[in-house]
Amino acid sequence: MKTYATKEGTFGYLKQFPKYSKDFYRFDGDVFVSSLGLGTFRKEPYREENYVVNYKESVKMALLNGMNLIDTAINYRYQISEREIGEALQELFEEKKVSREQVVITSKAGFLPLDFPFPENPYQWIEENVLSSGLATKEDIIVDQHCIAPAYLRWSVEQSLQNLQLKTIDILFLHNPEMQLGYIDYKTLKKRIKKAFELFEKLVKEGKIRHYGIACWNGFLYDETHTEYLSLKDMVEIAVEVGGKEHHFKYIQSPYNIAKSDAYNFSNQKAPDGKYYTLMQMVQGYGLKMMASSSLLQANIFQRKFDARVGELLGTSELNDVASALQFARMGNVVSALFGAVNPRHVEDNLMLAYIPNTPQQNLTQLFGGKNVV
Repeated sequence: MKTYATKEGTFGYLKQFPKYSKDFYRFDGDVFVSSLGLGTFRKEPYREENYVVNYKESVKMALLNGMNLIDTAINYRYQISEREIGEALQELFEEKKVSREQVVITSKAGFLPLDFPFPENPYQWIEENVLSSGLATKEDIIVDQHCIAPAYLRWSVEQSLQNLQLKTIDILFLHNPEMQLGYIDYKTLKKRIKKAFELFEKLVKEGKIRHYGIACWNGFLYDETHTEYLSLKDMVEIAVEVGGKEHHFKYIQSPYNIAKSDAYNFSNQKAPDGKYYTLMQMVQGYGLKMMASSSLLQANIFQRKFDARVGELLGTSELNDVASALQFARMGNVVSALFGAVNPRHVEDNLMLAYIPNTPQQNLTQLFGGKNVV
């Protein structure tokens, strides 16, 4: 039994759902992934109401009904999201309802997670758990919350594995490295990312992660003149320098939704040929895979009802606006679109999309007016 998702395992998983559209699963070159994935982020983690809820039943609902991608991060709800995923996975594994080889688990490292319950003095927690233990120096930590020093990242991964009760994380994302820009310069950040990638390649060899990538908020989407802009070309060059042509830098996670479509139609990424392309075009050109985060823009895109034409073009007229938004987010050069759902009924509702085929390219072109379409 492998300790990570496999091609054979994920193929066996999708065969359990023959009634779903053939378009619901995508082969990313390594494994078969559902084009919808469950995310476990909640904003304002300090609010007590975020600890009354539990993702455990939603994780089970997803995995038992055809969604085999679960996304998290060590800092989500001060490590609680990872722990709830771990509990759900172990119960399903023990009941033999799901196997480890069928499930793709992604997590992220970079933010200081603190711990639940929220420490009375978070600065003391940082001092005791990070600085005094030699995981990082004060210079490594940005605004008391972000750190990508190799020793700290190793600790973070090992802590995530403990939280998730797993031996291997399928995809580890370096979490929002662009937030360090403005406090350090771009050249310094690239050096820090190189050290992080060197560690990640070691963790691959140790069997603790399978692949790695970068999860950004706006880093890959800004104009190149912006302080927090990240060049995907630079990131790939670092990966090749560190791991050679067989490096394990394989994934990008970036916001993509019907209101924030820059990854699809904003040519801001400079390629080796000197021309500018969209993030999705660059991802495709480098043979990487992209996951769409913030597919529903944290529900902010539902301030008013969508125009009826949106559902008509996306093939979701008989469903609701949430389904239309998720249908949009899983199109383009996207392996999977992530959405958060504490209520398992919301997972079940969104799985109606499993019966809906991909939106035709010409329909997407109409939505965008034909500009920079992948």
